[in-house]
Amino acid sequence: MDLRRLRFLREFELRGTLGAVAAALDYSPSAISQQLALLEREVGATLLEKAGRGVRLTDAGRLLASHAGVILAAADAATADLAAQTDFVRGTVRASGLQSAARRLLVPAVARLGAAFPAVRAEIRELEFEQALPELRLGAVDLLISDEYDGHPRPRPSGLIFAQLHAEPLRVALPAAHPLAASGDPVPMAALRDEVWTATTPGTGHHAMVVGTCRSLGGFDPDLRHLCYDAEVQLELVRQAGAVALLPALTTPPADPAVVFRDVAERRVGRRLFVVTREGPRAPALTAFLTLLGDVASSLGDSQRAGDPRDAPAGRADP
Repeated sequence: MDLRRLRFLREFELRGTLGAVAAALDYSPSAISQQLALLEREVGATLLEKAGRGVRLTDAGRLLASHAGVILAAADAATADLAAQTDFVRGTVRASGLQSAARRLLVPAVARLGAAFPAVRAEIRELEFEQALPELRLGAVDLLISDEYDGHPRPRPSGLIFAQLHAEPLRVALPAAHPLAASGDPVPMAALRDEVWTATTPGTGHHAMVVGTCRSLGGFDPDLRHLCYDAEVQLELVRQAGAVALLPALTTPPADPAVVFRDVAERRVGRRLFVVTREGPRAPALTAFLTLLGDVASSLGDSQRAGDPRDAPAGRADP
């Protein structure tokens, strides 16, 4: 059986449509269909059947797809083990992360990687956790960095290792002319009941955190009038439109005369950044990158590695 075709089958099992597989792998849907038809001939079984306007896996297709996951993992492990036989580190590391993690963690780690291991190629994609997790499980990326807010834990799917990199507080961002900005005191959440808020879109961790914090500490539902992923856009809404925000320290500028940052009065509200990788042997290139990533995280300050007991140490190589 052709490993590439097995990978196409595995992708189809997890993505659900030929179009989604084609878009993820930069093929046409017809090319994916042709490759899966060749796989059917190789194994002598019908793997796909019509379902409405699309296709779905047959029982034989689901059986082979489950075996394909094991076979592909074994092939990846063999590649990693062979790469470890030499002292010369080479290969490709594909990393993804949300905006602040990409800017403050991934980019500096890539810069250090280029200096220390010039034969390693690094590729970065900016993705939210919900987008990046399927890519990691399918092998399209080798690691992802995402966040977890206090009171809103992320799921921990089996087969993955979570290692905490950094912990930081969230602070209220206010226009400099706001009455609560002048004193320098922490801001009670209840005092922000009548403000216009900005956050990320529903279904994301930041959105859930803002809503949950306003409800639990302030007793109100925020007027979330402005929704965007980009922290810079949220800050611009604070500067120019008078909105308020609750932002992690890594997303805030060191000095801005138009925006004031204040702690939450009731308690510390925080988030953790963690790196997620697949279980199993790691290629030397990935190990080298993770080491450099841990160094970058340690240099940020306020790093707290002793957190959720489910989290592995950042340098851990095996589950």
